[in-house]
Parts: sequence; C-alpha cells; structure tokens
Amino acid sequence: MPIAAHHPAEIPDIVRSTTGRLLPVGGGSKPALTRVHEECEQLDMRRLSGILEYEPEEYTFTALANTPLQEIETELAAHGQYLPFDPVLTGAGATLGGTVAANSAGAGRFRYGGVRDFILGIRFVDGRGRLVRSGGKVVKNAAGFDLAKFMVGSLGRFGILTEVSFKVFPRPRAFLSFAQRYDSLADALAQATRLACSPLELQALDLVPDSDEVLLVARLGGPAASLGARMDRILRFLGEQGNARADFVWEGEEEAAYWRQVNEFAWVPDGMPLFKVPLNPACLPALDERISHTHRRYMAAGNLAWIAGDDVATLEHALNDLGLTGLQLLGRSEQLIIGTGLAYPVLRRVKQVLDPDGKFPEV
Repeated sequence: MPIAAHHPAEIPDIVRSTTGRLLPVGGGSKPALTRVHEECEQLDMRRLSGILEYEPEEYTFTALANTPLQEIETELAAHGQYLPFDPVLTGAGATLGGTVAANSAGAGRFRYGGVRDFILGIRFVDGRGRLVRSGGKVVKNAAGFDLAKFMVGSLGRFGILTEVSFKVFPRPRAFLSFAQRYDSLADALAQATRLACSPLELQALDLVPDSDEVLLVARLGGPAASLGARMDRILRFLGEQGNARADFVWEGEEEAAYWRQVNEFAWVPDGMPLFKVPLNPACLPALDERISHTHRRYMAAGNLAWIAGDDVATLEHALNDLGLTGLQLLGRSEQLIIGTGLAYPVLRRVKQVLDPDGKFPEV
C-alpha cells in the first residue's frame, strides 16, 4: 500500500524514515512512469493539491505539486490566460508536478517552448529529507544552478516536488487550424522547415503520417477577424513550392476538439505503449522509414516525435541506430526508457548531491 502524504511538511520525515526507495505518484495519467523494476515504495501525493497564489496582473501562479491541470486551466481561463505549451493528458487527470517531472508539453511548444520555459520556481524534498527551494514566484533573472529547470523531466529521481510556480500568457481570443496533404514525409518536412524559419507566426506545426500521405497541420491564434487573412498568407507562402490551398480547415469548437484529442492521445489505441522521442528534424525521414508500422505524430516541425506501437524492440533498434532516446508515458511495456539512454555525467553528480543515500529510483 502506498504511503500517503497529507501535507508538504510531512514529506521530509517520510523520506528520512523510509528504509527502501521512494517514488512519488500523483494523478496516474502517465502510468508507465510509476513502474520501476527495483523494489520501491510509492508516495501518494494526491492530497497535496490546490492553488496557493495567483496574481493575474503579474501573470504568475503557485500551486501544490499535485494540483490537477484542469483546475489550473479553469482558473486561468476565467482571467483570459493559459499555459501556452499545451500540457498533455489534462483530461486524464494530469497534475502540475507530474507535468514537470515528465516534461510533457504538447503542440504549443512549437512557438512558446516547453515546460522549462515557463517554470519559475519550485520547492522539493531531497534524498536526505531537506526542504530545498529554487527560483522564485516572479519573473526575474538570476545567476547560479537553476534547479527548477533541472527538475523538468527528472521523473522523481532527484527529489519530491511539493510546490511549483509558473508564468502564464494571455490566451488568444480565437484559433484557426488548417492542414495540407503531401505525398511524402520529405515534402511535408521541407515545407514545415520553411514555415519554421519564416517570420509567419504559428501556434503549432505538426506532421502526421497517414497510410500513403502526410498531413502538415498548422494552428493560428489571435483576433478572429485576422485569422483567415493570415491563413491565406501562409498558403501563398507554401504555394511558392507546391499546393496553395488548405485540404482541411477547423474553427471554433471543432478546432478546439481536434487539439484536445491530439494532446489527450486519443489517436493511440488503448494499452499500446506510447513513447516521447526528442529529435533533430534532419533524422526524421530515416526514423520514419524504420517505424512505418507505428502510430506516430511529429510535433514542433519535427523536433518531437510521439510514437505508439506494440513492437517496442523494433522501435528501440531504430532509436539506438540513430542515437535517439524514447521515454514511455502510456501503455503496457516494462521499458521506461529505450534507445541510447541518458548517460550525462552531470546527472550522476547532481544525484550524488541531492540523493547520496539512494532514496529515489536510479536515473
């Protein structure tokens, strides 16, 4: 049975008194991250929930680590604000701390960056039961080792997050999305690269292979009256080297529903392993050729792949050959990390400082 934490002040004593390894668990939206091969006790963080401070005029908020993202997004929306990096699995119960620990951003990261570009500060408990604070609650420049950003993607291996502060942005008044069909990934990627290098402002830019064609999907945000003209301008730009019309256009609730199913991974069959793979667009064609049997979507103009498939061994071979790393978020595979893995010496050094006694799972 998991150990339950009812208040952040209890966690230092829990860490010090636990004899084995300890792994914090929250909303359960990313079940693959809570499976570890070694003997490990789970720390139930579900009661550590709630927005502690929110200053709409400052565009910042602070919340306990297990606050559901749905609660945060609802509060932000009431003030015309949002988290632009599009947190994933919000509808499945994703929490603020889990989003930080998994570094799980959605399609909006194309324009605005990922989780680490919006995190301001954290409080966490290290492996010796010490309460550590890094960063702050306001936007400012600071020198030194930025532990707040370091903990993004840390998977609970360096400490237990108790409190997180973020900056937010004004939410665009309206959105419009459109897609174009291409006969090959190479053609679609070439156009996506042109768009990414242009001054044209896009909220998101995805590539979606589908049987014998590839969709280039773009999202715009801003005043509703300007979106149609902006789409036409982008289509003219693309038309200089190909198709100058949109094959699909989404607006209003239909457009919002489309991106919800993207960021909730509704396109992934139930139980199928889903891996997040950061990559360089230059290696995308070689990767896609090796994994044509999978369900996949390439976000941020080909800089991030979401790949789902039961043949994990074939995917791992492809990632190894290309020097890529995959992190599993969903599904039944027992392999959390596949591919080249994480072998950065700095991780070991920081682990030795924050968790010298090995209270948390290995990196």
